[in-house]
Amino acid sequence: MFLKFVKHFLLKRKLKNSLSNVKNHFGTEKIKTVGLLIDESYFTNREGLVAELLRNGIKPEDISILAFKDKIRKNEQFDHDVFTIRDIDWDGVFQNDAVSRFADAPFDLLISYYDIEKAPLLLVTQKSKAAFKAGFSTIDKRLNHFMINTVAENFEIFTSELFRYLIILNKI
Repeated sequence: MFLKFVKHFLLKRKLKNSLSNVKNHFGTEKIKTVGLLIDESYFTNREGLVAELLRNGIKPEDISILAFKDKIRKNEQFDHDVFTIRDIDWDGVFQNDAVSRFADAPFDLLISYYDIEKAPLLLVTQKSKAAFKAGFSTIDKRLNHFMINTVAENFEIFTSELFRYLIILNKI
């Protein structure tokens, strides 16, 4: 328990130090591929969120999902990639290939779907090579290009606001 706290603290400190070098430039390309980073320890309606993305014109094959869980049970099975704090070493390097692939993927849009700051989620968002990043306003403002002021339970409101502004920004 104590080591977990220290690891979170060190990862957050490393992340805060690296946020001073963040570039806030994003391209004008249309959005085709979407990366969805979810905190499944807190938000459990992943299917509803994906359905909202599909309803707004995103194709199912263009959506990649990576979920974070505080704890994974021994026999728990997933149909998408999942990671925990154990998949990140003390220096903030990803030990899980799925997390590394997700962070290195050049998504047109990364949706950071978590409204509580957790070091592993912040680290994946910060290291992501996505062209445009969207998330919640309760998260550090330097991580995302676009922030929406709502809570994670209201995924319909989040997606409607996101796509309304993506149309205004001429990204769809």
